[in-house]
Amino acid sequence: MDKKELALVVIEKLKDEYPIADCTLDYDEAWKLLVSVRLAAQCTDARVNVVVEGLFSKYPDVEALAAAEPEDIEEIVRPCGLGRSKARDISACMRVLRDQYGGRVPDAFEELLALPGVGRKSANLIMGDVFGKPAIVTDTHCIRLTNRIGLVDGIKDPKKVEMALWKIVPPEEGNDLCHRFVIHGREVCTARTKPYCDKCCLADVCRSANLPS
Repeated sequence: MDKKELALVVIEKLKDEYPIADCTLDYDEAWKLLVSVRLAAQCTDARVNVVVEGLFSKYPDVEALAAAEPEDIEEIVRPCGLGRSKARDISACMRVLRDQYGGRVPDAFEELLALPGVGRKSANLIMGDVFGKPAIVTDTHCIRLTNRIGLVDGIKDPKKVEMALWKIVPPEEGNDLCHRFVIHGREVCTARTKPYCDKCCLADVCRSANLPS
C-alpha cells in the first residue's frame, strides 16, 4: 500500500487501541496550555502539571502573569528545567497577549507562531486542542513512530515531518493521531528500550516490525 493508504490504516488501528486521545497537559484555558507547553520542553507532562498548580495559583490570569517579573516566574518553574529561558518566554508571551490581544490567545496559526517562545509544535497543539482546527504536532514520539512505521522516510526535522504528514493524513485526523502517537510511543513503541513489537497493534503494517531479522 502507498503512504496515504498506510496512514488511514494506522489511524483506524490506533483509534481502536486508544479510543480517547487527549492532551496529557492539564489546562482549562488556552493561555494555560500555552504556558504548559513551553514548560514541557525537555520535561515530562506529569511534572509540568504539578509545577503549574503553584504558578497558576499565584498568577491566576494573563494579566497577573504578565505583571510578574521573570525572576519570580523562574523561581516557580525551575523544577521543569531551563527555568530562566522558559520564564523569560512565558513573561514575554503573556505581555503580548495582554497588550496586543486583550488577554486572549489568537486562533490564527501565524499569530501564534509570532508569540515569544511559541514554535510550530506549540502552535499546532493550540490550534488542534483549543480551537479544534486541523493540526499536526510533530513531537519526538510522532517523529520516531512515523519513521519506524514507514509514513515518512528517514526524516528527523520536525517541520519536514509535519509537511510530509499533511500530504497523507486527513486534516481532521491529524491532531488526535498525534496524541495517539504519544500514548503509543510511551507504552509500546518506546525510545529508550527495544520496542514491544510483540504487543503492537501496528505490527502487521509497520515497516520496522517486518524488516528481515
